Amino acid sequence: MLGLTPLGIFHTAISLIALGAGAFALVRDKRISPENRVGQVYAIATVVTCVTGFGIFQHGGFGIPHALGVITLVVLGVAAVAGWTPWFGRSSRYVETIGYSATFLFHLIPGFTETVTRLPPGAPLVTDREGPEVMRAVGVLFVAFLIGAALQFRRLLATGRP
Repeated sequence: MLGLTPLGIFHTAISLIALGAGAFALVRDKRISPENRVGQVYAIATVVTCVTGFGIFQHGGFGIPHALGVITLVVLGVAAVAGWTPWFGRSSRYVETIGYSATFLFHLIPGFTETVTRLPPGAPLVTDREGPEVMRAVGVLFVAFLIGAALQFRRLLATGRP
């Protein structure tokens, strides 16, 4: 199926669960929070997505998607620490909220890239995963993240709590 191994199929399924939970949380709660079930599903599915991604080498050895997986796990850990400890002081809720949102962006980048380079089967929309079309789309995703992060930051400032 689309050149996916069994691990690739499992990885894709879990990543879709993470993306769905993250999108739902962002729309419903305006943030991803591990304090509720949707945020917990997101966090767990994100960890599983990253870990299973480390075993996928369809395009050679350790590459950009693997590095993004490491970065995602680090940012997820920082966000969790910010939410559970006073280590970041008064900035903790900002670090937590923006950190979880950043991990959502990190999901979207390889998800988008893999989708447009595999679909439709036999005639993908894009053939070069690092081509200008993909880079422009990643830029748009990044701008959307910045706008969303700014709105989250403003909401945190206005309400005094997330």
